[in-house]
Amino acid sequence: MSFLEKLKPDFWDYHDIAAGSHKRLFNFRRMWKLTVFLTAGVALIPLISLTVVDYHVTQRSVASENLLRTARLVSNTRRSVFYFFEERRAALEFLVRHYTFAALNERGTLDRLLKDLKESFSGFTDLGLIDPLGYQRGYAGPFDLLGVDYSLQDWYREVCKKGIYISDVFLGFRQAPHMVIAVKRSLPNGSFYVLRATIDTMKFQGLLSGLEMAGKGDAFIINRQGILQTPSLYHGRALQKLSLPVPEHAPKTRVFETKDANGAPIIIGYRYIDDTPFILMVVKQKRGLMKAWRETRTELLIFLGISILIISGVVIWMATYLVNRIFIADQKRIATLHQVEYSNKMASIGRLAAGVAHEVNNPLAIINEKAGLIKDLFVFKKEYAGDEKLLGLVDAILASVKRAGTITKRLLSFSRHSEIRIQHIDLKELLQEVLGFFEKEAEYRSIDISIDVAPDTPVIESDRSKLQEIFLNLANNACLAMENGGHLNIRIAPEGLKNVKVTVSDDGCGIAKQDLDRVFEPFFSTRTRQGGTGLGLSLTANFVRELGGEITVESEPGKGTTFTVILPVAMERKEGNNTCEYF
Repeated sequence: MSFLEKLKPDFWDYHDIAAGSHKRLFNFRRMWKLTVFLTAGVALIPLISLTVVDYHVTQRSVASENLLRTARLVSNTRRSVFYFFEERRAALEFLVRHYTFAALNERGTLDRLLKDLKESFSGFTDLGLIDPLGYQRGYAGPFDLLGVDYSLQDWYREVCKKGIYISDVFLGFRQAPHMVIAVKRSLPNGSFYVLRATIDTMKFQGLLSGLEMAGKGDAFIINRQGILQTPSLYHGRALQKLSLPVPEHAPKTRVFETKDANGAPIIIGYRYIDDTPFILMVVKQKRGLMKAWRETRTELLIFLGISILIISGVVIWMATYLVNRIFIADQKRIATLHQVEYSNKMASIGRLAAGVAHEVNNPLAIINEKAGLIKDLFVFKKEYAGDEKLLGLVDAILASVKRAGTITKRLLSFSRHSEIRIQHIDLKELLQEVLGFFEKEAEYRSIDISIDVAPDTPVIESDRSKLQEIFLNLANNACLAMENGGHLNIRIAPEGLKNVKVTVSDDGCGIAKQDLDRVFEPFFSTRTRQGGTGLGLSLTANFVRELGGEITVESEPGKGTTFTVILPVAMERKEGNNTCEYF
């Protein structure tokens, strides 16, 4: 038997052949499936729905939180970059407003001012004073740039137009990456001059290098043409073209999701920095940002899976238990109905047998009396007194009448089915009385019947009519299982101090192994084609249990079957039971 077969409940393959048009009502497998699906649906659908909703809400919440954090980081960093340039621009404006061209061009003035700027703001590399023609007339710094003509440089043209100019990073005459902040000072006579400061790109880059970002974050600055102004961790070095497209202009911070060149999802936050050519960008790998969510999701799915398993297990167990209880109750109902039917049938047979016995006893009495009278006449008349043949015929009539009377008495005994009445019963005598019904059949079929009674077997207290039906059914089954020439052996022996064991053995065809557990079920029969109803052994088992006993069966196909009935020596007395002595 497979493991699944062992788990299969008793009702799974059950079909009530007597259900008729109400077959669907007694389909326990369908009842079990309906119970499991409805109960599991009521329990699991809200759980799964809640989990799905929580899954998506939490996912959207985490994604929104990532976008919000990126936007906040961009805004804060943009503010720092903007103030970096604003402070240095204000410092240069202050100098051109408080110093004339001549004062700035005096020997040592720019050196002193550069030193003060470095100490106050840091980030300044050099200072240059440019005349209206674009020549650098004064210079303080590490390079030899005095007298350089900037008239053709883009930054110079822009500062002449706008008055203030912040350049992007470029190489220039010094062939090194740098950026400038230039401020124009217009004079009343229509002339002007320009104060130019070079900003240290390392200090500029330092504004971004200290940022702490999750999800393999990368912060950098580009210009409007998409040229990197600061090095990027994943998208190129300074002055290289950015591998991502330049985001469209927006007056405020914007954050959006897209994919990089490899198709990986990324989050981009950017902000155009006012009054500068710069665009601040923050790029994060979405997969890295969602790592915590994936861990939470795994825990959520594990919790859901375990919950489904536990709930499903409990639902299946409860459904199996409840349907099995209904099945057992239905089996008891069927057994009770059939026992009532059987009792009514036996009562009808009993009434018929009593009537037949009564009607037969009357002519038997007349025949007995007439035969006795004939015998007396034969004895007293000399012409018949010596006729042994006639006397033998009369004796044969009297013997047949006596035997017929015994049979009618047995019929009357079996016809008296009432409430359980506890009596003292000699099991050997009772079995001889029961087996008397099979004498002619056993003789005709050459079946050898033997009763073996162990010494010290006590007389028991039990119900005679129930015992008669028990052993009548067992003997009848044994005879039906045997071919001509079989053996029916009955042994009675004490079983401990409080019980008596009766074994009924035959050497008939036996019972198949797979049927042994079902022989006491109602309507189970291996002789349905021969008219078997499947009620005999079921009722026999019920009668044994009513008498406080036990019944078991052992069989081997082709070798025979043994039924063992264990009966209490003293049956429990219940209120209403009548007791009379019988030996």
